[in-house]
Amino acid sequence: MELSDSTRDAWSADSTLLAALDIDAAINAHERWKTHLLDYLEGRTRRGLDPAEVRRGERSTLGRWLHGVGRDLLGHQPAYGVLLARHEFFHEQAAQLVEWAQLGEWNKAVQVLNGGYRYGSSQVVLLLKELKRGLPAA
Repeated sequence: MELSDSTRDAWSADSTLLAALDIDAAINAHERWKTHLLDYLEGRTRRGLDPAEVRRGERSTLGRWLHGVGRDLLGHQPAYGVLLARHEFFHEQAAQLVEWAQLGEWNKAVQVLNGGYRYGSSQVVLLLKELKRGLPAA
């Protein structure tokens, strides 16, 4: 069955909208994860964090999206590979932050928090927004 031009255009517009919504959801998932980490560090939650698990960024909500639907929607864009690397870097920094905190090394934890952790997080969000800007207009 061949699609008409108008049906194909509508499908393309719907796909673009879905991709844009997915990117917004991915950014929100990243922000929620950061909130969970800060709640842990500041003692607002009793649920512990294992640095080895924190390092596994592909298991976070954003990581699962990046390695699944996000790859399908955006994997062809040049910024996608950079985003994967920055997301991995972010999780490495977050794991180091948790390790220092668990050792009671708060000065070192704050250095990571204000350094690589914040940098990695901002890069993830900026790259997601860059990918969103690269979507065709709906």
